[in-house]
Amino acid sequence: MSKRLPPTLRAYRLFSRVARPVAPLALAARARRGKEPSGRIAERRGVAAMPRPPGPVVWIHGASVGELMSVLPLIERISARDVNVLVTSGTVTSGDLAAQRLLPGVIHQFAPLDIPAYVRRFFDHWQPDLALFVESDLWPNRIIEASTRRVPMILINGRLSEKSYQRWRRLPAAITDLLHRFDLCLARTLADAERLSALGAPRLITAGNLKLDVPAPPCDERELARLKHMIGERPLVAAASTHEGEEAAMIEAHRRLAPNFPGLLTVIAPRHPDRGPAIAEDVAAAGLTARLRSRRERPDKTCDIYIADTLGELGLIYRLAPVVFIGGSLIRHGGQNPIEAAKLGTAIVHGPHVWNFAEVYGALDEARGAEIVADESRLTGVLGMLLAHPEARERAATNAYNTMRGLGGALERTLSALEPYLLQLRLER
Repeated sequence: MSKRLPPTLRAYRLFSRVARPVAPLALAARARRGKEPSGRIAERRGVAAMPRPPGPVVWIHGASVGELMSVLPLIERISARDVNVLVTSGTVTSGDLAAQRLLPGVIHQFAPLDIPAYVRRFFDHWQPDLALFVESDLWPNRIIEASTRRVPMILINGRLSEKSYQRWRRLPAAITDLLHRFDLCLARTLADAERLSALGAPRLITAGNLKLDVPAPPCDERELARLKHMIGERPLVAAASTHEGEEAAMIEAHRRLAPNFPGLLTVIAPRHPDRGPAIAEDVAAAGLTARLRSRRERPDKTCDIYIADTLGELGLIYRLAPVVFIGGSLIRHGGQNPIEAAKLGTAIVHGPHVWNFAEVYGALDEARGAEIVADESRLTGVLGMLLAHPEARERAATNAYNTMRGLGGALERTLSALEPYLLQLRLER
């Protein structure tokens, strides 16, 4: 690795230093919009909220909820080895998830903005002994600072979409410099490994997708029983992690299916819960009745569409609905995670744009554990078919569940690759 940074990284470092005076203003503005944790903004400036614990610290960083969810079992396994674990993330929702799901003793902090002074402050305090970066959140100043301090770095569940690959190809010297600083890259799939290798990652292992080994999400069993009692025998379909445009498709599908399925209830869980009221307005404009879960409203007999605009409740939705459309796939977003739905026995429907989980969706489609739909009209037809034929949806759900069982094993492969580094920490202690 060259001691001198490539021009693109030098320019980035200079720009990030110059940006420091305006960073507090930007953070305050984002906090007013609910995009930053108002009571913990200091953490985004690298100011620690608690002392560093004695002994070795393994730092695990994931950008948001999806990345954090994927490494929860890994965090538990590392923590069980009597090693301090520091978890960082960058979104308010990931902070909420950390508060709910991290084991006692595991520390969560919001990651510092990628400004050199903030990053140095973070490292000065926490002094991590090992850094694990999840998927693709490769911020240059964090990586350069860890490398300068000789902190071993490993990319875990490494993911690089074709779109990101093409973008990084425009900056070959920068990405090669950053990837060469990693001791090891554990790629999610063979395709991810090939793209990372082409960009210069020198040490690669295809370990598999950690999300496949995450247990099915929990739910409040009493609330599940209450909702099941209220819904009764009504036919039910759901749409999970939807994006703008997809809710309109589900509303139209409901309107067209309702005459053939009396009492039909559609549940929509948007990817961004703050869009709940806007979705309710669209439901009303279509002449239908909506109820918002965030307002503690219930899907009573007058409710056509129940908007689950709350966080952390997909486990509840998947246990309720026998058929689920997974969002981010009818629009060009790349598809949201279908794994949890498959593990909880739902029949899965998705659109054509699923490159974020291409391997998983490919396996599901091949095993007939999911149905692909090209557009709104086809979505309506497939939902209607699955509602009308219980044996077809049960067969799809079984195929999906068995497919997930066959694709697991990434957690053990990842731990095996990490073992020499964790052993070194124990020896040093």
